[in-house]
Amino acid sequence: MKNLVIVESPSKAKTIQKFLDDQYVVTSCMGHIRDLPGNDQAIDTKGNFEPVYEVSEDKKKLVSELKKQAKSADMVWLASDEDREGEAIAWHLAEALDLPAEKTRRIVFHEITKKAILNAIDHPRQIDQHLVDAQQARRVLDRLVGYGLSPVLWRKVQKNLSAGRVQSVAVRLVVERERDIQNFTSTSQFKVTATFDVNGKSLVAELPRRFDTEEEARDFLERCKGASFSITALEVKPAKKSPSPPFTTSTLQQEASRKLGYSLARTMKLAQDLYEGGHITYMRTDSVNLSEFAIDAARAEILSSYGDGYSNPRNYTTKVASAQEAHEAIRPTDLSKRTVPGGDPEKRLYELIYKRSLASQMSDAKLERTIATISVSTLPDTLTATGEVLVFDGFLKVYLESTDDEQDEDSSKMLPPLSVGELLQLVQMQAQERYARPPSRYTEASLVKKLEELGIGRPSTYAPTISTIQARKYVVKEDRDGWTRQVRLFTLVNDQISRVVETENTGAEKSKLFPTDIGMVVTDFLTKHFDSILDYNFTASVEKQFDEIAQGQVKWNDMIRDFYGPFEERLKLTSATAERQSGERELGVDPVSGRRVSVRLGRFGPLVQIGDQDDEDKRQKGLPGTLSIATITLEQAMELFKFPRPIGEFEGSTMEVKVGRFGPYIEHAGSFYSIPKTDDIHTIEAARGIELIQLKRQSIIDRTIKTFPEDPSVKVLKGRWGAFVVVGKQNVRIPKGTEPTSLTLEDCLALAAQQAPKASPSAAKKAAAKKPAAKKPAAKKAAKKTAAKKPAAKKAAKKTSS
Repeated sequence: MKNLVIVESPSKAKTIQKFLDDQYVVTSCMGHIRDLPGNDQAIDTKGNFEPVYEVSEDKKKLVSELKKQAKSADMVWLASDEDREGEAIAWHLAEALDLPAEKTRRIVFHEITKKAILNAIDHPRQIDQHLVDAQQARRVLDRLVGYGLSPVLWRKVQKNLSAGRVQSVAVRLVVERERDIQNFTSTSQFKVTATFDVNGKSLVAELPRRFDTEEEARDFLERCKGASFSITALEVKPAKKSPSPPFTTSTLQQEASRKLGYSLARTMKLAQDLYEGGHITYMRTDSVNLSEFAIDAARAEILSSYGDGYSNPRNYTTKVASAQEAHEAIRPTDLSKRTVPGGDPEKRLYELIYKRSLASQMSDAKLERTIATISVSTLPDTLTATGEVLVFDGFLKVYLESTDDEQDEDSSKMLPPLSVGELLQLVQMQAQERYARPPSRYTEASLVKKLEELGIGRPSTYAPTISTIQARKYVVKEDRDGWTRQVRLFTLVNDQISRVVETENTGAEKSKLFPTDIGMVVTDFLTKHFDSILDYNFTASVEKQFDEIAQGQVKWNDMIRDFYGPFEERLKLTSATAERQSGERELGVDPVSGRRVSVRLGRFGPLVQIGDQDDEDKRQKGLPGTLSIATITLEQAMELFKFPRPIGEFEGSTMEVKVGRFGPYIEHAGSFYSIPKTDDIHTIEAARGIELIQLKRQSIIDRTIKTFPEDPSVKVLKGRWGAFVVVGKQNVRIPKGTEPTSLTLEDCLALAAQQAPKASPSAAKKAAAKKPAAKKPAAKKAAKKTAAKKPAAKKAAKKTSS
């Protein structure tokens, strides 16, 4: 073999292999091959903070094979991604494979096209040790913070908690936003609008000021009785809208969330697939720059499709001061391709990237904005009507950026033809009560935007950070119902004023981030005892220091040493002196027993307690997910003690209404059946309980593809994203190309053993016991693969995060 090219993934290897001749063999290392071991000895904190790396257990065989291939090659090309993570992967490969410098080359490219690959091979370089050091500094610092803080949390808050340099700051943002909302006092004012008839068309105008009281609003309408209204001024201003820059990682995540409803993790997975398939440029970047090649390609496509008036080539400048190496923005590798092969999710994301890239090189949209001032003959006040007309669509022909703004007011309506001095016929005037809105809760996308604004994290860390804080149950992403409130409305029609009280829905949330009780308690503890770690400026300054290491301006060991000394002292002090923290809050007194009622974080989650901790007969109830330590009232707490409530028997077993972490349900014969929100859990009776049980059973039958009488815990079911296997409580993916109806019990158990999140002896035993003798080696192999995931590695994953 003359040339061995090593990349991170098989799909990337497959794409690159198509561009190279038979003198090159492209293979994959499947991501990182070495990492810090899962123990406290991974970093020499007494010396120079040198890390000790080890080859992952599941990569040992692969590393052995790569060594053999590298030994037989004349030249080894390390072609991992061009960012710091990719540079570190290349360095680890060189170290683990014992690659001599004279036969090792590092190549980088920001798109997987034939031109880019061949150009990279023509211009190889050595591994950039500064970039490696910057990644290593991040990894070491995050390990020290994670392994330092987590044990303190175990002792002072609750077992099995974790903390991280970036994740804990992200949680703090969500917690502080929630408290801003809880502390927000919503006040109301009256907004006055008038509707006029202008030659059969409606003109809506607004009073620029608002009224604090009902009396003021009504008085204004009274004084408008019998008034005449006329146009006193018309102001026409030209305006324009400019296109947004092409995508960076964070803006792609935000826009895919807003326009397509994709989670951050899904967006990055689809973008990775598009990149490795050669369809887009590298997807982890904070640059908005486009190459001259891309600008020329966009211009040619715009001229061809829309004409000369729509083309306006332009360069964008990255505003993020801490932007990393000079990458290019995310764009299609071929701007003549408006779509790509693949599934609908990949196509939709590609088309979003395509339109944004093309629009960034198009002309501004031209508008004509009109402001009409309307006088009231009986008052000195004037009304204002605003509208705009699109004169030239420009880039809007292709793309318009969405926003996170939740205001529903439309300020871009068109106005009918108007002239100064024109008398207007009043149809109606209204004064409607409007409430001030609290700050908006974060979505995944808006939290990424905030992290970027604060200089916290990097393109490669946004999605993992937000996935981590949800996986650790510090934050939940969910929909929540709102509530109704009354609003007062006065209407003036034909010199008569009417008053009505309407109801409006408010407070409903969709896919928003909420802090959990444990997230709030942990944040309070860390903010109190490790305020420097959770300080936004500290986290941002660390990112700047990583940049300085990458540029060779700072030694990574020195940066870690400066941090670790004070941090270690703070760890010792907190461990010795800090009190346990549970977020306890006293709610009042039980009206029956006269004993104290409190809410706090318990061993298994938040709970309400009647009596003191030392009382032998104290009563406790867990909080459902709809309630929190910070907001629960005494009345809500006492309601929890009314459950479980027996409602009758069915098939020889009792039906009980219970309230759990995820809402109310019926427990019957060891199974659980959710109670819809439309049912009152205080009055639901046996007949309705039986109906809910039968409905759930029928839904399971309707989505069942296959069952196995010899093991009822194993099923093949229909799911939202396709068929899957259930083994007990474990959901198991079915490999692509496998017909679900063809799966045997042995197949299902083997898949469960392979995909088990941790060693699963029961699944392995079942697979081994039920497989025919001829298939035993395969079953053993599946079990062995599961067992290879060591507990130590799991422990490290719990403790460490970035």
